[in-house]
Amino acid sequence: MPAFRIIPCLDVRAGRVVKGVQFANHRDVGDIVEHALYYRDHGADELVFYDITASAERRGIDLAWVERVARVIDIPFAVAGGIATRDAAAAVLDAGADKLSINSPALADPDLIDALARDFGSQCVVLGLDSFRDEDGTYRVKQYTGSEATSRDAGRESIAWAREATERGAGEIVLNCMKRDGMQGGYDCEHIAAVVAAVDVPVIASGGAGKAGHFADAHAAGASGGLAASIFHDRRVAIPDLKQDLAARGIEIRPYDRP
Repeated sequence: MPAFRIIPCLDVRAGRVVKGVQFANHRDVGDIVEHALYYRDHGADELVFYDITASAERRGIDLAWVERVARVIDIPFAVAGGIATRDAAAAVLDAGADKLSINSPALADPDLIDALARDFGSQCVVLGLDSFRDEDGTYRVKQYTGSEATSRDAGRESIAWAREATERGAGEIVLNCMKRDGMQGGYDCEHIAAVVAAVDVPVIASGGAGKAGHFADAHAAGASGGLAASIFHDRRVAIPDLKQDLAARGIEIRPYDRP
């Protein structure tokens, strides 16, 4: 298995980085470029930027901030939110993004996945899967989750959608376990393992990280990386320390030299 990746997530609203709990009650946590530079300099392997209201508001990405980020960092980054057409995807890539993360637009038009994989390659097409466990224990897909007012059940079961999306050409999945988001009690490793077993592409764990051990748990469940926001934004876990901890546990990580 390739080295386990550490991926800070930056939710973007109105050009600023924000963070919520269970996809609600978002608070402002700072400037996009300042965060990008900080993570570039402190050992992040990749970054993910989500324009959290773009799909719900039926608008595209503001390419200006994508270009600003691309000018200052040299690590891969993905952009998500409102990428609903092939031309919109091309514009985001032309602005400097390395990957496209698609969620609600793909649910509305699954053929979008096929088109993006065909034109740009599966390696840059990431499925964002917002998964919510119902009271009956079934994991179901949510869409338009960037706003409490628009969030709704997509009418799909999470494992089935993961399989379909990867068969259509998605080259990676970011599995957002919504009930764990911002709670810092650990990733939903049972769900991670089930999705990993169902697909043959990398699965990135998202939702629930609160300490280094949670990343190790996600690795044990088969995840190819751990995505997190609050613990990094609030400086509760330093990425160099996290990498040192994971390496001590025998987990292969990408090396990082402290500044």
